[in-house]
Amino acid sequence: MFMRVDKLQAELPAPKRKDPNAAAALQELLGGKYGEMSTLGNYMFQSFNFRSKSKLKPFYSLVAAITAEELGHVELVSNGVAMLNNGPDNDGDKTDGGDISKAPFEDMKDIRLAAAFLSNGGGVTPVSSNGASWNNDFITTTGNVVVDLLHNFHLECGARLHKLRVYETLTDPTGREVCGYLLVRGSVHAHAYALALKKITGVEIEKFLPTPNINLDKIPECQKYLQEGSHRRLYTFSPGDYTEMAGIWGNGEVALPGDPPGELSVVEGMPEGGKIHQLTGVPSAFTPDYAPEEMFEIAKKLTKKAR
Repeated sequence: MFMRVDKLQAELPAPKRKDPNAAAALQELLGGKYGEMSTLGNYMFQSFNFRSKSKLKPFYSLVAAITAEELGHVELVSNGVAMLNNGPDNDGDKTDGGDISKAPFEDMKDIRLAAAFLSNGGGVTPVSSNGASWNNDFITTTGNVVVDLLHNFHLECGARLHKLRVYETLTDPTGREVCGYLLVRGSVHAHAYALALKKITGVEIEKFLPTPNINLDKIPECQKYLQEGSHRRLYTFSPGDYTEMAGIWGNGEVALPGDPPGELSVVEGMPEGGKIHQLTGVPSAFTPDYAPEEMFEIAKKLTKKAR
């Protein structure tokens, strides 16, 4: 089962301006072929379908724990996209719908993903940067442990390539922070699958890393995560399960060359994380509604009653 915590895995800075085209670029990291929906879907269904779980516990635990982290990555990218569509933080919702007869959103017809506004009110859905829907064809679950792990290694390297390319298209700190954090964690996952393959086959596949060949020390947004040791940690995302993956991610294994040195470790639980930003209500876009004051009052009363 899964437990949900009302935080993001990383603290994201508020965007400097509304930038729906940057949000469209970031969508690639969600619904693209190598996006977070693909990593989540692959690892989740591989973990559900895993055979001989008790006999292959370290390998099952690795895939299962990374599944939970990927669900949080989907949440992180989704929040980044919505924040870029929303614009800078604002503590107060707009109080009325204004005059909608004067086309208040005329500019939206020219943005790259107009459907993000027209259908989703600036929200996010599992599509690529061009609006193509994510689909089941991006999932590989063969039942063969080596083939699945090799596919996962390829998937993480492909995701790294896409994150680097998206990073190079963005200037806003929100999108770049999403990319920086995911580049660190994606490197962890690629390293973990490489070590798992080495345990089974004896092939030192971790020597392929980093792929593509650029170290994280070249990327400013990665630095704080490297300094705190995130590149050396795998989280169980559970109060007691999946600790067996320490047989793969540990036992004297160390960080990749080019990253800050140190031994790899498994951490029970999850990262400290960061807040989920409030998205401003825009009545003229009917989010949450044209005249939301009554809904706000109802929610306030319900919240008070719950306490």
